[in-house]
Amino acid sequence: MDFSWLKQMMPNRLYGRAALILFLPVVVVSLVVTIMFLQRHFEDVTRQMTDGMVLELALVSDLAGSRSPAELASADEVAGPLGIDLSVPAAPLPDRRTFIDFSGRVVISRLHEQLPGVTGVDLSDLRRVRVSLGGAPDAAPPVPPLMMEFPRKRVSASNPHQLLVLLLGTSLLMTGIAAVFLRNQLRPIQRLARAAEAFGRGRIEPYRPAGALEVRSAGAAFLDMRNRIERQNEQRALMLSGVGHDLRTPLTRLKLGLSMLSPDMPPEPGEIADMERDVTELKNLVDAFLGHARDAARDAPAQSQPALPFVTAVVADAHRAGQNVTLRALQGDARAEVTFRADMLRRAVENLIGNAVRYGSRAEVEAAIGPRSFRISVEDDGPGIPAARRDEAIRPFTRLDPARNQDRGGGMGLGLSIAADVARAHGGQLRLVDAVRSKGLRAEIVIPR
Repeated sequence: MDFSWLKQMMPNRLYGRAALILFLPVVVVSLVVTIMFLQRHFEDVTRQMTDGMVLELALVSDLAGSRSPAELASADEVAGPLGIDLSVPAAPLPDRRTFIDFSGRVVISRLHEQLPGVTGVDLSDLRRVRVSLGGAPDAAPPVPPLMMEFPRKRVSASNPHQLLVLLLGTSLLMTGIAAVFLRNQLRPIQRLARAAEAFGRGRIEPYRPAGALEVRSAGAAFLDMRNRIERQNEQRALMLSGVGHDLRTPLTRLKLGLSMLSPDMPPEPGEIADMERDVTELKNLVDAFLGHARDAARDAPAQSQPALPFVTAVVADAHRAGQNVTLRALQGDARAEVTFRADMLRRAVENLIGNAVRYGSRAEVEAAIGPRSFRISVEDDGPGIPAARRDEAIRPFTRLDPARNQDRGGGMGLGLSIAADVARAHGGQLRLVDAVRSKGLRAEIVIPR
């Protein structure tokens, strides 16, 4: 069966669908309760009360008999204590009731069925019931009609329209409250959608997560994604700027060296060696750029593995490579596991160790695993980095002392940037603080467990 027509009738916006989900059950339940209450309660109660009233009306009608003064007086003595008023109308009454009197249909039907001689039931007054019993105008002597009047509450508990009015009023009130609540819940989603749409068009709009817990989580994830994309864009711009700046110097020297060559005189060995160094420097710059871009795009799955043995293996490999590095302390359970990308974290630690031995005489590595985090610390005894410039030092291709970098092995300014990116990819951070045992720098990678 094709229900495409039903999908076309459904609202497209989230507010309309949420309102439909919220209000449609309320309307259906209200209708079902109303119908069931009218049929099962009001009609049954009205039928029972009317049947009981029929017995009293039949008694009074029998006492009235031929409507003689004596019989009317005798009937009135019984009708008075029963709350029934007797009168002799000029003509029988027709059946009448108001359109909102739902229980009146049952009253009229039961009176006609259970009480012989009823010619009409007047329910136009919602507080009174008038029942007309036909006489015998052709009899000798003729018998006039008899009208009996009594309170409406004798045959029905209350008018059903009061329930409908109360139910409608309550439904409208609850619908208004639900609409206000629904609008407040959807407003954070709309703000998130506007912020995401603006960011997709290149604009940054201020946004603060609000609303329900799920909406706050989505907002926090959006902010984290936006910050990460902005940081990547900034790093790419800085990387391109740094690569362009660093490539310009060796290219200029190489161009100048080539312009000094003469076809009549062969180049001297020193000139060839200088140009070879320039080519090597260009190759190192390009390799560093490609390596950083490759690491930024890597998305290998993280695995749960022992953390402290991993640090021990990294330090051992660095020591075999000839670096002056010492594993100073390991804290925590050696069998405890942490979820991380081993290749990325290894390169981050190796970069920190390389920076430590490049700018200092030695590197000391510590690791600590706790119930909620895993920390790797690399400390050197070098000159350190001023606190005001530590954020700048984390940027890619940033060298705070280019002359010292060149003298100490040609660093490209990527070690701290790579370590910071790896820490952020694991949901952690890279912290640069003062060294504990010297005047150097202490770099700490902290990732959550």
